[in-house]
Amino acid sequence: MERANLWTTYSEEQLGELEKLNESYKEFLDCGKTERECIREAVRMAKEAGYQDLDEVLQSGRGLKSGDFVYRVCMEKSIALFQIGEEPIENGMNILGAHVDSPRIDVKQNPLYEAGELSYLDTHYYGGVKKYQWVTLPLAIHGVVVKSDGTKVEIVIGEDEKEPAFVITDLLIHLAQEQMEAKASKVVEGEKLDLLVGNRPLLGEEKEAVKANVRKLLKEKYNIVEEDFVSAELEIVPAGKARDCGIDRSMILAYGQDDRVCAFTSLLAMLEMKNLKKTACCLLVDKEEIGSVGATGMHSRFFENTVAEILNAMGEYSDLKLRRTLANSKMLSSDVSAAFDPMYENVFEKKNAAYFGHGIVFNKYTGSRGKSGSNDANAEYVAYLRHILEKHQVSFQTAELGRVDAGGGGTIAYILANYGMNVIDSGVAVLNMHAPWEVTSKADVYEAYRGYKAFLEG
Repeated sequence: MERANLWTTYSEEQLGELEKLNESYKEFLDCGKTERECIREAVRMAKEAGYQDLDEVLQSGRGLKSGDFVYRVCMEKSIALFQIGEEPIENGMNILGAHVDSPRIDVKQNPLYEAGELSYLDTHYYGGVKKYQWVTLPLAIHGVVVKSDGTKVEIVIGEDEKEPAFVITDLLIHLAQEQMEAKASKVVEGEKLDLLVGNRPLLGEEKEAVKANVRKLLKEKYNIVEEDFVSAELEIVPAGKARDCGIDRSMILAYGQDDRVCAFTSLLAMLEMKNLKKTACCLLVDKEEIGSVGATGMHSRFFENTVAEILNAMGEYSDLKLRRTLANSKMLSSDVSAAFDPMYENVFEKKNAAYFGHGIVFNKYTGSRGKSGSNDANAEYVAYLRHILEKHQVSFQTAELGRVDAGGGGTIAYILANYGMNVIDSGVAVLNMHAPWEVTSKADVYEAYRGYKAFLEG
């Protein structure tokens, strides 16, 4: 049951492939710090690989057949890609599903205010975060502002070194005696995670002159007014690029690797596959970090409706065939797992933990305390996947998300399992999960990519 450290097993050719893949992955992270940006990049990559917009195909009335490549986007935040296989789609699909949202801080709808001659944006954090990790870091603003006439303004401020960055302030240590005695969850309150955006007053203004100057700059630089925040989606994320980590450059340090590491490797595996026997699907969705809710989350009917459209375009639609297609499918819920951290080994059970450099991780079940809220894959499906990975010489490991009573977590797996399909969680081990800067092993990124390709090929 012991797994070898993969760095000791790779050939020079594989090491070259590994580095090339991880360079592409870092580029993906840099241009995809929000869901919209990730989906935009996924569309670009899909078109480059020969995929067509499903809605355009449907409008043309061309229909679909074996060998076709199509994608469909939902509200610029989720995407489903399909490669139509040789077998009847009713036999089921091989599905790779990941999410592209990550923990962050969102700007509120009425955010701009002034206090103590400083101007701020009021915020609300998104997903499970340790709030104290987000203070005193260089931050950037990414997102869109949609004006009342429908004009969409794309916003990215703070990534270029020549641009201003932003920060959330913290109390100086000299005055923090009371703060230091608080619980970690209370050290920084959610309402204190406001973004510092200005200090210079607008000349001639007597009341809230700093806020007035910020309003003036927003109008001059982006042609937006304060009321436009009402119809904006602005996300505050760490400023800076993905970087190699460690003196041996064996790891990647970056924001948003949960779950864009699995999204990227799933997408790349999908785009490189050709002439598949079974129809393949890559599903990248939004809102997983807050329960997979809403029109762009996995709980929506977007995926099911798109499969129905696929069947109809193939001239095979019926409600029964749709149900059979979904029930007969197999899925890898591609999401990250907690990497063993020797600094905090008391929350892990060592022989059932994921280790850096030991390959793609399979979590037979997730949930917490008694597997609550878990999808628990059946033994037959695990054996099926073992056979595929062994056939393709892909290294894998199994893990649980911490000790039995230490906590836990969930993914989109249980939602797809509701269709009756076989689903298991699989992905990459991550250190600092949900922190502004997360760490992965380049070897595990490479092995996940190889594992996803093996799954699609069968």
